[in-house]
Amino acid sequence: MKSFIQIQDSFPLKIAINTRFLLPGQLEGFGWYTHELVRRMVLAHPEDEFLFLFDRPFDPRFIYAENVKPLVLFPPARHPVLFYLWFEWAVPRALRQFGADLFFSPDSMCSLRSKVPTVMTTHDIVPLHFPAQLPFVTRHYLLNRLPLFLKRAELVLTVSEYVKQDILQQCSLENDKIEVVYNGCREAFVPLSAGEQQLVRDQFAGGQPYFFYTGAIHPRKNIHRLIQAFDQFKQKTGAGVQLLLAGRFAWKTGVVKDAWEQSPYQQDIQFLGYVPEEDLTRLMASALAMTYISLSEGFGLPMVEAMHAGTPVLAADATCLPEIAGDAALFVDPASVESIASGMFNLYAEPELRQELRAKGLERAKLFNWDAAAEKIYCAFRRLIKSETNA
Repeated sequence: MKSFIQIQDSFPLKIAINTRFLLPGQLEGFGWYTHELVRRMVLAHPEDEFLFLFDRPFDPRFIYAENVKPLVLFPPARHPVLFYLWFEWAVPRALRQFGADLFFSPDSMCSLRSKVPTVMTTHDIVPLHFPAQLPFVTRHYLLNRLPLFLKRAELVLTVSEYVKQDILQQCSLENDKIEVVYNGCREAFVPLSAGEQQLVRDQFAGGQPYFFYTGAIHPRKNIHRLIQAFDQFKQKTGAGVQLLLAGRFAWKTGVVKDAWEQSPYQQDIQFLGYVPEEDLTRLMASALAMTYISLSEGFGLPMVEAMHAGTPVLAADATCLPEIAGDAALFVDPASVESIASGMFNLYAEPELRQELRAKGLERAKLFNWDAAAEKIYCAFRRLIKSETNA
């Protein structure tokens, strides 16, 4: 691990962290974000005490060092009513009881009742833009409380400049209350040799090249248009290329299922479900291209994972994705099936384009580093505590 900036004349902190997404065998977006950041902070700062706030029995593998004190707070927070009870009653009580200096919540929620200085990461404000794509109760909870959470936190972290500007426009926060800290990428995403890639294709795609997607299977991710574009690509080329989709089915996926059921190329489209990390990294590094044509994103982590793995990226020219991918992706109009299909064809037909994007991606990947992100966020904790102490 890289060394962190040493902050001189600093006193030990007691930092409480919402770790409810550290779930064994189920680490996804919020869980990976929490794991990658918090593990580095804990190991880099043995002088501090970290209170991990779980909402169910925890896996000891997530207790990274002796300076971690795990606490299980009732009730398990997986429903809006339980969100309220956990954040507004269980969390404030624990913060008072254990004398926390700061509360860090990495999942876009925090406690309105707690008086403890609070840092909250907001990955996006998609619920405010696409409320109909959430279950009714969750929609009502987030539409009402997300703006309140953003106003309550002393410091809001975002993962892209796009999200920062979106919050400023939608929620009228002060500019200096929001700090952008890019995500990093897990070390396991690395390029594979040609021989290793063929083994992956043999295992998952009948030996054929494949386009790859990873993330939730959800209408906002534009999977239905991706399937329709794949149909056009297959019709035009007759190639044996497959489309592999890794991720859980989210709520309200009828349009995705309809697109698949209507596809004449169903046999070449695979829904892989949740994929363990050891398979996910190999699938990413062996793809013809990674497709990420989401209608709205706050960061687009799979694109960064593809860059680290040396895989060309086909991305939507929308929201944060051009900011994150820079010149290391082929951009398409996410609202146009024809544009997406054309992008797929170009990547398939032009090896030189794939090689160019591969090289640009490996270079741009250097911008996204978990060590740097953890260091920047920890320093923000220290600045906030100092400002609160001096206020």
